Amino acid sequence: MDIKQLIYLTNLERERHFGRAAEVSFVSQPTLSMRLKNLERELGLSLINRSNNFDGFTPEGERVLTWAREIVSVYQGLKLEVESLKHGVNGTLRLGVMPQCSVALPALLKAVEARYPQLDYRVAAMSADQLLEALNSHTVDGGIGFFELTSLRELHFQTALLKDPGVEALFNPAHFPGLLEQENISLATLACQPLCLAEPTRYFRRYLDGQLR
Repeated sequence: MDIKQLIYLTNLERERHFGRAAEVSFVSQPTLSMRLKNLERELGLSLINRSNNFDGFTPEGERVLTWAREIVSVYQGLKLEVESLKHGVNGTLRLGVMPQCSVALPALLKAVEARYPQLDYRVAAMSADQLLEALNSHTVDGGIGFFELTSLRELHFQTALLKDPGVEALFNPAHFPGLLEQENISLATLACQPLCLAEPTRYFRRYLDGQLR
């Protein structure tokens, strides 16, 4: 077993297609398929459901994937650390961001750029559940969102608190003239208004409901 086999396996998980996984791995499709079959032979396990196309992973494959993600993430982190020691911090920082966050992302990235000018960025808008999954599977390097700290600690994530300027309420002044008199609207006042909110299944809605309660 070698690190390239594990990289090919995680790429196949992300792309869900042998051809695309081979492309992002910079090898031919026969080479990728052969290396993954060699991995299965070495482990003595069937990892991939094969038909004419990729058909998902076996239960054993899913368990091996959990370890493969961790190992590949540590390996990539080591490579970045070595590069940063030689040339300074560079590469692409992959961020997942919840759109409801009241964080000025451009200003935040501009501050990071001033310190690490060689760093590039790839930003993806995600829901809370998608962001947690992406962090768990190491498809993003960091995330910006709002979560209960106990949940993040249970997942063993490193966390840093960002300044929270609060939640903004949008309203038509013609219909809510009383709100114009208040520079900051209290939660008690807000809870009495006919609000248009996200569905109760969304994390942001549950967060607001909890605060209003």
